[in-house]
Amino acid sequence: MTHPVVLKTSQLILAGDLKGAETALANIADTEGDDALVTVLNDVPPKDLLAVMRGFDGSKQSVVNMVVTPDQFARAVVLEARYRDETHAALHGMMNAVLYRDDDLTAEYLEAIGEMEGGYEVLANYFGERDDELLAFAISGVFSEDFNAEHGHESKSISWLNEKIEEIDEALHEGNSITGSRPKVSRSEISDRDWMETAWVLRYELSDIFEQVVITLRDRLQHRIEVLEEPPVMESKPAASSASSFDDEESAL
Repeated sequence: MTHPVVLKTSQLILAGDLKGAETALANIADTEGDDALVTVLNDVPPKDLLAVMRGFDGSKQSVVNMVVTPDQFARAVVLEARYRDETHAALHGMMNAVLYRDDDLTAEYLEAIGEMEGGYEVLANYFGERDDELLAFAISGVFSEDFNAEHGHESKSISWLNEKIEEIDEALHEGNSITGSRPKVSRSEISDRDWMETAWVLRYELSDIFEQVVITLRDRLQHRIEVLEEPPVMESKPAASSASSFDDEESAL
């Protein structure tokens, strides 16, 4: 039998009361224990679970983020694209809150996301404006110190984009240097409980998923080139008859 709080949570979310929905779920943990809340979350629709979790990050934790299982989290987080958040800031903060609540479980949560349909896109979105830096790490094994997030791919030339794609293709296909190399830096050296550590875990603990994320970003660069190469659309001038018709209508008033 579905717990009454599941319906209550959905109703509160529909009413726009996300805080109330989170409180309703948190009360289960307070009154019945964390295990009871985990069981309840199995029945909460992924879209509702995502709506609740999006409002929390490392600076404002939620008990829901603290107990959600890898499978529950993955089923919810792959729906993030529905929010059309170009910066993916909410996704980034929410994922960090869950991924780093226990460092020993980080890879387990990332693996669950990677195994879901749409998971590679979510992981690529997580890196947001750091995608250039992630690709540099994929190719070289180190993180660049002169990275400038203000100059993303939108401002890059076609030649630069093509060169980057060639570098990625070479790393992917010649010697499998992305997934087969040993770490040049240890996890402890880049432990930021953020995007760098996530990139490290993906590359050295979940290399197959990491490779697919790199391919996803590579395809986005290719799409960017295609957009830049499209001829500009010429605006058509209004036909003279339209203006004449408008004049006739105006004079008839």
